[in-house]
Amino acid sequence: MTTHVMDSTPVVRTREGMPRRVLVLGSGALKIGQAGEFDYSGTQALKALKEEGLYTVLVNPNVATVQTSHEFADNVYFLPLTVPFIEQVIAAERVDAIMVAFGGQTALNCGLELARSGVLERHGVRVLGTPLAAIEATEDRQLFVDTLAEIGVRTARSRAVTTAAAAVDAAAALGYPVMLRAGFALGGKGSGVARTEQECRDLAERAFATVPQLLVEEYLGGWKEFEYEVVRDADDHCLTICNMENVDPMGIHTGESIVVAPSQTLNDQEHQDLRDIAIAVIRRLGVIGECNIQYAVNPRTWDYRVIEVNARLSRSSALASKATGYPLAYIAAKLALGYSLPELRNTVTRTTSAFFEPALDYIVCKIPRWDLQKFEGVDSTVGTEMKSVGEVMAIGRTFAEALQKATRMLEVGADGPADSPMVFDDLERAIATPSPSRIFAVAQGFAAGLSIERVAELTSIDPFFLAEIERIALVGMVLRLFAGSQLDSPETLTAIGEAKRAGFSDRAIAHRLELPEQEVRELRRAHGLVPRLSQIDSVAAEYPAETNYLYLSYAAEASDVAPSQRKKLLVIGSGCYRIGSSVEFDWCAVNAVLEARALGYETLLLNCNPETVSTDYDLCDRLIFDEISLESVLAVCDAERPDAVIVSMGGQAANSLALDLERAGVRLLGTSAAAIDCAESRDRFSALLDELQVDQPRWTRAGTESALAASVNALGGFPVLVRPSYVLSGAAMRVVWSTGDLREFITRATRLSPHRPVVLTKFEVDAQEIEFDAVARDGSLLVWAVSEHIERAGVHSGDATHVFPVQSVRDAAVDRAVEIGRAIARALAITGPFNMQLLVKGRAVKVIECNLRASRSMPFVSKALGVNFIREAVRAMVGERPTEGLIRLQCELDYVAVKAPQFSFDRLRGAAPRLGVEMASTGEVAAFGNTFGEALLKAMLASGFRLPTKGVLLA
Repeated sequence: MTTHVMDSTPVVRTREGMPRRVLVLGSGALKIGQAGEFDYSGTQALKALKEEGLYTVLVNPNVATVQTSHEFADNVYFLPLTVPFIEQVIAAERVDAIMVAFGGQTALNCGLELARSGVLERHGVRVLGTPLAAIEATEDRQLFVDTLAEIGVRTARSRAVTTAAAAVDAAAALGYPVMLRAGFALGGKGSGVARTEQECRDLAERAFATVPQLLVEEYLGGWKEFEYEVVRDADDHCLTICNMENVDPMGIHTGESIVVAPSQTLNDQEHQDLRDIAIAVIRRLGVIGECNIQYAVNPRTWDYRVIEVNARLSRSSALASKATGYPLAYIAAKLALGYSLPELRNTVTRTTSAFFEPALDYIVCKIPRWDLQKFEGVDSTVGTEMKSVGEVMAIGRTFAEALQKATRMLEVGADGPADSPMVFDDLERAIATPSPSRIFAVAQGFAAGLSIERVAELTSIDPFFLAEIERIALVGMVLRLFAGSQLDSPETLTAIGEAKRAGFSDRAIAHRLELPEQEVRELRRAHGLVPRLSQIDSVAAEYPAETNYLYLSYAAEASDVAPSQRKKLLVIGSGCYRIGSSVEFDWCAVNAVLEARALGYETLLLNCNPETVSTDYDLCDRLIFDEISLESVLAVCDAERPDAVIVSMGGQAANSLALDLERAGVRLLGTSAAAIDCAESRDRFSALLDELQVDQPRWTRAGTESALAASVNALGGFPVLVRPSYVLSGAAMRVVWSTGDLREFITRATRLSPHRPVVLTKFEVDAQEIEFDAVARDGSLLVWAVSEHIERAGVHSGDATHVFPVQSVRDAAVDRAVEIGRAIARALAITGPFNMQLLVKGRAVKVIECNLRASRSMPFVSKALGVNFIREAVRAMVGERPTEGLIRLQCELDYVAVKAPQFSFDRLRGAAPRLGVEMASTGEVAAFGNTFGEALLKAMLASGFRLPTKGVLLA
């Protein structure tokens, strides 16, 4: 490891040729293959540019992102990321430089098109960082292979093709099976494995519908996969920052794989060989900034292939940044401006140079999060094309500890790989088939007596990882032997301690000991079995560090930090991205932290999502990168003693902890846990509306099966809506038209949210839907916004197109919505953010639901109205006066804003592209216009809609 100690004063200097006005391209809406990691990297780039005093312009239609807040860029354009719109921005802003490496594949492809069309040359705009020629060499598959061949670096035997017929010919020459890999594509889109000529033809024809080029290459299925993150400056200083190993073998996209950092199965010579190759490749390509290189390695012969290079910030870059504490995007932006690595400092230690390779004294484990159960008919196998919608990252002292944490962070009902409610009809088939549930099948296989050799044969997963999973299963089995024994005996305590160090949760231990979870928690606390807060400092504690980047571990002997005596708040983040909880809640958490810091509070933030801005350690006073669970929150509270906890900014995951935290003696800031429970429990909230004489669709509790017919009759017959409590994005919610379907969906809803009430409501046909976002203080409204949905009721609000201010809703209906908002705020004594959804039908205005937390639409209305609802909510929650001159009147706006959903159906083979009451979209965009039509058209273009150039009239 090369480390240079340096003065902690940041280097800021005026350089010859430094640009004055820089345009940064964002990534647009979140979609499968391109998610919140680019909000993080773009935000870091903007921060680096502003430190230099440069004027920054951002184009990004993703209204939910942190980077599109006014604090980060001098000017933000919510416009489609297409050449015509970008050229208008370049001309209007007179930019002289552009950054294309911080907005994912969308920004990269847009940058290449700007160059090809002559826009950059015409306006005198230069590309900062990696030259476009180098980017072209990494994106064009044939150029890539030819360039690496020049320096003797091995790539897979391959041919680049542009037609399906040529793909079939290439496959015949190479020999089946073959891998089809798309050029200029995102998240493996258009790729696949073909084992026959027909499969090859079908895959190629499907791919060429969206990409211009395919590489047909030898299939390396079963080989191990490794990734290296590399930085290089213009002076040719070059470093590998992080090396990562995929637990899953080649044949599964790295975004779909379980990933571990640092690599666990390479010896030092093998690591050095791959490191040397990475540096040689990046130097030959001429990368300036940061890039990612992926390898396939034969586990038996030490043969290797370079699979691809991403000459931009990537999903893996965000993971590597959070895994090592090395801010890759920030450093890459500085290098693009001409700085060298020795001139820049390590922002974690604040005393050492950025010209070093991080050393880790911990293990990081990333697991993707899928939501395939939301899509009927979808192919649930995992392969070369991404299907996951988010990911989690866990930190531990051992792989077992990190893996157990990560599986819980997914929030799929599993307490660990060996603690999943999933049942497999054919265990060996479930182990052999790559899927979101395979890790749980592997653990069950070991519990059932399968050997490591047999599981390795079925999966091609390295025996090292399988041995660790087997150890988890064995520790759990041993723990069961102590059920019914004396709890405080040395043997029982030793077994519990071993289980905690192996990553078992209190709940998993309690299940094996046949005890209540609370009893296990009290037992271990009484005997000093508590987690410690450990630091991530990127130098393995070899140098003094001032890091605030922390994680919990039972394997640490003592905490690396002590709590301060300042007044402090703990903000709970949103956890992994999923359909229904995405970057919008990161925006909420970030703004809550920024406002609390501005008001003089020490801020603690708990989150486990490596894609987020909220898990940037520069954001808050102390970042705890750990799971969002009752156990973890209580552990942080025990260690740090915050004055209060904020649960209303992280979506459903955080809000659902309210009752348990309050019962455990934790002070919640804002609306009470009892009020939150009243709003989340469908039956209690409906009863409250009846008490307040507020209209709602007719409702009844879902009773026994024998009472279903009577329940439906009481509602006036079918259709009815099944509504479970405490769920996110309409999960298990269904419009039902028959008694048979009603039984099935009530069963599903009860299984998803056990011990929570399920209600039936009359489904209102042909009704209009409006949304009410607000902030209240002690039951009085401070600020609110009413937006309308273009789609009729029956489409989930997250899938609907929102318009603000309302265009077709009567003033009387808007006024009634505000009246209802006031009544509910008073009744529940709301302090903080809340959201209501209402139906408008004729003269009636009816409430559907109310969420006493930040909402998916709050970033949209905040940016459209020019009032930051989250900052006002924090001020209300801590007792501060509202911001002076708070704007509340929508009628004063002389523009219209439209928010449109982004769908990823083209990624999910077999999924029916239908919309309903359960959310299906993966992201959103927004646009502004002088008229509704202008804003709507821009928003649709920004979400990928193509205007038809010809049509047919059917009479």
